[in-house]
Amino acid sequence: MTDPIRLSPGDPAPDFTLPDSEGNTVSLADFRGRSVVVYFYPAAGTPGCTKQACDFRDNLAQLNDAGYQVLGISPDKPGKLATFAENEKLTFPLLADPDKTVLTEWGAFGEKKNYGRVVQGVIRSTFVVDGDGTISTARYNVRATGHVAKLLRDLKVGG
Repeated sequence: MTDPIRLSPGDPAPDFTLPDSEGNTVSLADFRGRSVVVYFYPAAGTPGCTKQACDFRDNLAQLNDAGYQVLGISPDKPGKLATFAENEKLTFPLLADPDKTVLTEWGAFGEKKNYGRVVQGVIRSTFVVDGDGTISTARYNVRATGHVAKLLRDLKVGG
């Protein structure tokens, strides 16, 4: 099994410009000067991805108050993301990367084990990008459940 590119704390965050669920373009550069939580998830509307997105939604005020913007990225098309955002009342940007270019640049797409088999797919991952565009946290293969709570503890947000 070959490992994809892996980003580490201290690396410059690869810039991107992607469409959001409403068809607007969003760039990482738009958030220079602010800290950004960028998380990659496999598919809008699936149980694990819904749990993770709702955890971010439920803790968004705490993250925003601490200076963090949240961006979710998946290979879904904007229309599917719009339905997901509406159904789950998600109020942070969901970005579409259907050709998986950004997912691949961030090491969030590649070979992974799924039920003991090696498959190509989205590697559930979360990053924190500092205001200067440097990665301060890089986590691969995170769990959908409990991940946001751990991130809040690690960032010393809330609680």
